[in-house]
Amino acid sequence: MEMTVDLFDSIINTSQDCVFWKDKNRRFLGVNQAFLDYYGFKSADVLIGKNDEEMGWHSDPEPFMQDELRVLSGKSTYKVQGKCIIKGEERDIIASKRPLYKEDEIVGLVGSFVDITEVIRRKEKNDGSQVLYPLEKLRKFSFFDKIIDEISLEEILDPLTGILNRSYAMKFVRSLIKEKTPFTFSIIDLDNFKFINDTYGHTAGDKVLSTVSKKLAEYTDGFALAGRFGGDELLLIDLKNITAKEKKHFFENLYGTSKTLRNDIHFENGAAFVTGTSGCASFPKDSDNFSDLFSLIDKMLYLGKNMGRNCYKIYDEEKHKYVEIRKIAKNGIFKNMYKLRTDIESEKGFESKLKKVTPLLCEILQIPDFYYVTSDGIMHSVTDKTFLADAGDLSRIMEEDLFSQGSLDLIKKHSPSFYKILLSNGFESFLISRIRKNDKIKGYLVCAVERSLRIWQENECAILYYLAELLSDETI
Repeated sequence: MEMTVDLFDSIINTSQDCVFWKDKNRRFLGVNQAFLDYYGFKSADVLIGKNDEEMGWHSDPEPFMQDELRVLSGKSTYKVQGKCIIKGEERDIIASKRPLYKEDEIVGLVGSFVDITEVIRRKEKNDGSQVLYPLEKLRKFSFFDKIIDEISLEEILDPLTGILNRSYAMKFVRSLIKEKTPFTFSIIDLDNFKFINDTYGHTAGDKVLSTVSKKLAEYTDGFALAGRFGGDELLLIDLKNITAKEKKHFFENLYGTSKTLRNDIHFENGAAFVTGTSGCASFPKDSDNFSDLFSLIDKMLYLGKNMGRNCYKIYDEEKHKYVEIRKIAKNGIFKNMYKLRTDIESEKGFESKLKKVTPLLCEILQIPDFYYVTSDGIMHSVTDKTFLADAGDLSRIMEEDLFSQGSLDLIKKHSPSFYKILLSNGFESFLISRIRKNDKIKGYLVCAVERSLRIWQENECAILYYLAELLSDETI
């Protein structure tokens, strides 16, 4: 069936979700019927050409503005919780948004949301909800000490996790900036959270969020406050660790001895090793205003994800001032696969082909070098053709064509020779793809990094596997 304008309108207007689309200036271009019904509008004319602030829909419009600016820079958002005012009542919603492209240029965004007010109210009545910041703990911070007697604790805390909700976390941050109080601001994104939800169910996902939030609040008790930004993203406002040395020490312990972000969490139907990716920057050292500060931590979070997740990135002006997220995110997996294929086809001979694609591969996988192992076990660096050592028989660890690990434990057990190579070069995480033609093994492609517990993502595995397929007809 051909997609016509009438068919598209029919699909959009039968959706029960409120759907909208905007231009690159965040001004409405159109909405569906569910959106009109939700706000009680007879037609979209009342909002076309206007943004959220002009419509007066949010008591705190800044989070929604920041969300849309992030989307317009190329990042999609999924099920972000927030509040909007409808017919004089503040309601809870969750919204998802994606950028709209015309060729390679972002020209606007499309989004949808649903009302979850009643769901939130039922959760608030649940006696099993945890409260991690009781009144006496919040009173230690001047912002909350001034307002705590005027509003309820339920209004301040996220009902599931028991930490600050998004609105009051942002208000706290803005109060610190207004008072010129130095602090470090961080976003923590739980890695592969969707996989946990899809595999073990949303009850398991809720347990992950509540467990990590509790550990984070306990680890930072007395000098920082944690909040839930939305979905699987948490916030941390730290008034203690401001210098570069303090921040590094804090995050090393956060990912190490505290077991806050590297921890096994058990469910009724299984268990998951839960990790997180963090990005941070400090006020006023890195930025003296909210908008730029938030952009910096968002940039650091993106860099952390791009480096394999399960790590932290601390903003350093000398290193990161000219880093552009849009430039890093420009090419998707299919464009990268296409570029790999065209680079391979432009060269003759295995070594020439491998040498040609190495810069792109290192950029995609964020690795400093790239290696290949011949069928008889000799390992070479592609970048400078350095002979490393005899890697031994890798077939003992390769039950399938692709193998990845965030530690060397299995390698040590099944391939001592390869283990010694990795250990002597400081490598702790690796990804291997087998080059195979029919049943004949022709060699191996190896990516290795010094950071332990790197999480190799599906798109990264797919890229290396695709490259091995492209090289399977070549003679090593």
